[in-house]
Amino acid sequence: MKLTSIELFAGAGGLALGLERAGFEPLALVEIDRDAAETLRANRPGWNVIQADIAGVSCLNLPEHFGTEPGTLDLLSGGAPCQAFSYAGKRLGFEDARGTLFYHYAVFLRKLQPKVFLFENVRGLLSHDKGRTYKTMLDVFAECGYTVHREILNAWDYGNAQKRERLITIGVREGLALTVDFPKPHEYRPVLRDVLQNVPESPCARYSDRKKELFRLIPPGGNWRNLPEKTAREYMKGCWNLGGGRAGILRRMSMDEPSLSVLTSPTQKQTERCHPLEIRPFSVRENARIQSFPDEWQFSGSVASQYRQVGNAVPVNLAYDIAVEIRKGLERFYVDA
Repeated sequence: MKLTSIELFAGAGGLALGLERAGFEPLALVEIDRDAAETLRANRPGWNVIQADIAGVSCLNLPEHFGTEPGTLDLLSGGAPCQAFSYAGKRLGFEDARGTLFYHYAVFLRKLQPKVFLFENVRGLLSHDKGRTYKTMLDVFAECGYTVHREILNAWDYGNAQKRERLITIGVREGLALTVDFPKPHEYRPVLRDVLQNVPESPCARYSDRKKELFRLIPPGGNWRNLPEKTAREYMKGCWNLGGGRAGILRRMSMDEPSLSVLTSPTQKQTERCHPLEIRPFSVRENARIQSFPDEWQFSGSVASQYRQVGNAVPVNLAYDIAVEIRKGLERFYVDA
């Protein structure tokens, strides 16, 4: 059965790959970043990749532009960056979302009326601006005519060697005899040892000589607390006296644990991810493995851009498990229709 989708804020294709594996055929993927759009085109020449600011696309006659009558599209997917909204009128609806990237996602939703939408974002969206940002989004979804369910899903539970929590919001158009379940966690949760074997060569950032000296003192699974006290005090400076937390500083991963959330930059002092066996960050390809991209999926642009694309992506295996459940719901709907 052919199921159609349109993806917004497509990035380097983590979500799109999961949807493809589950049997969805994209009518279009919209992405503003030139390198990410080139990554999509290079790996899937047949995809209709639109490299453009979404504000310049959402104002079009979308059903005519994408060749899909309102209500016929199966799935709208994507995750707009989270921004604070205006509460001047306290309407908590469409008007309050104007001026944000989410607003354009909502315009697509209202104009195309897909049977299902998938909206992916960071867990922190739930508490952003004391919860009012997500409340506005829920009100907009209701205005557009959708019944919504949401769950916090950890990529580690779905075949990814990474602890990465995402807020997954799934909406079904009101009036349809259609239900979508969330995927059940896998019995086995992979660790870095499962994905860091025979990784293809790829660009890799480097640490400074000073940072290399520090990491040589830290065992796999450790962090700055494993340093001699004098050395730790010198490195932590004022943070030494704050107490608690900060476990991500000078963090060296272990092969017997999942990675912490893959970052958009390989070297960030507060959230370090040192390789378990070597004194260096993870390479682009290693991060891609942790994000469950296939080895043949190549990333375009500078090394910094490649790291950013991988870090911003939805883990492919998580996307696939969610997409399978959406497909099941749509197949049940079409059989009973």
